[in-house]
Amino acid sequence: MSKPTHEPAILQEPRRHRYLKLIALFKIGKGVLLLLLGVSLLFLNARSRWMDALSNWTADEILLEHSKAVNYLLNKLQAVLAGGTLRATGFLALFYTAVLLTEGIGVYMEQRWAELLMIFATAALIPLEVRHIWHHPGLVGALILLVNCFIVWFLYCVLRRDKANPHARQPRQLVETR
Repeated sequence: MSKPTHEPAILQEPRRHRYLKLIALFKIGKGVLLLLLGVSLLFLNARSRWMDALSNWTADEILLEHSKAVNYLLNKLQAVLAGGTLRATGFLALFYTAVLLTEGIGVYMEQRWAELLMIFATAALIPLEVRHIWHHPGLVGALILLVNCFIVWFLYCVLRRDKANPHARQPRQLVETR
């Protein structure tokens, strides 16, 4: 195998750890926000005006009127849970919160399994984000797409580098001073 001639500065030791920590904190922050959303969807359904506005906004964001398949699946899910789409969305938000917090804490602790989980979970959402930008172009959506693409690329490069060089990823050890 040929060794790469130049390693990007972003993958070198001090910067790589900083970026991993930054990505982990980003995912933990998203998880906390989603936790707040999930809890509010489950427990604030007594406010019918707020819930109607939120339901209409959610239907618009997931392009409910453009997708017969999504509409069908949400209707089936609503029938199964009998608590309504909002309640199902709350439970889904709490599930995804668990995924985000697991990814974030694992990557913060620099666990390889968490980096793999983050690559697959983040990459799985990119087609949905592209579809969303296609139907609702906007700066925030484009920024989220770019950040998620960067995360997938960066973690892929880190995992590929660590696989090629197994000694590059040794845990830091405390040094005794006498």
